[in-house]
Amino acid sequence: MGEDPLTPARSLNATPASISSWVAADYARVGAFVPALGQAALDLLDPRSGERILDVGCGDGALSLKIIDRGAEVVGVDNSPELVEAARANGLFAELMDAADMEFDRQFDAAFSNAALHWMLEKERVAAAVFEALRLGGRFAGEMGGEGNLEHLREALDTELVIRGYQPPLEASNWYASAEDFAAVYEAAGFTQIDARLIDRPTELEHGVAAWVTTFRRGWLDRAGVPDEEREDLARAVADRAGSAIADYVRLRFIMRKPA
Repeated sequence: MGEDPLTPARSLNATPASISSWVAADYARVGAFVPALGQAALDLLDPRSGERILDVGCGDGALSLKIIDRGAEVVGVDNSPELVEAARANGLFAELMDAADMEFDRQFDAAFSNAALHWMLEKERVAAAVFEALRLGGRFAGEMGGEGNLEHLREALDTELVIRGYQPPLEASNWYASAEDFAAVYEAAGFTQIDARLIDRPTELEHGVAAWVTTFRRGWLDRAGVPDEEREDLARAVADRAGSAIADYVRLRFIMRKPA
């Protein structure tokens, strides 16, 4: 995108290991379904030519590029150095930054987020930062994991950890909100016209449950202290325990407005 006309207040140079941990190549291969299934959220955003749009938790930029294809200018923000590097390699202007620390002042016509807000535990700060980033009348649309998301797979993983003598982390790594709790957080930040709803979306994992475990729960295994050399075997055991390659995804899809 060339020179960036937007100047964020600060960037962070590290990803909190307690929240998430990513290998960009694994994410692109195993997690390709994430942007592929984000089309509904993208249609809800309805990006328009000439708009400036903030992608909150842009990952490797796969959906950001689709927004650019519709004629909008996009700035992506993510706190994973590996994913930001991948996004930049894909041609996206991406900032290494925690979304809770964004200090954009009314610089965007709209904001978007797909499969990212549930990793951001400082949810009130994120909501306030997105609100401040939008111009008056700006909209925020997207999708995240919702209440009940992946309960079966998460239980299978934690059970296998305990059987093998590992303690599953006590602190949650995700905010899987109900529609009501989500709306309350964003209403408190100043948003209006909030439409948030839960959608059951069972999803077949093309590469299987074991690959999902080692890719999407890498940070969880880090926190549980599972050595690298044991992870493939543990992941296969979780897949056997789960009994199916259908992941019990529940999505929370939303759109809202900053008052004009």
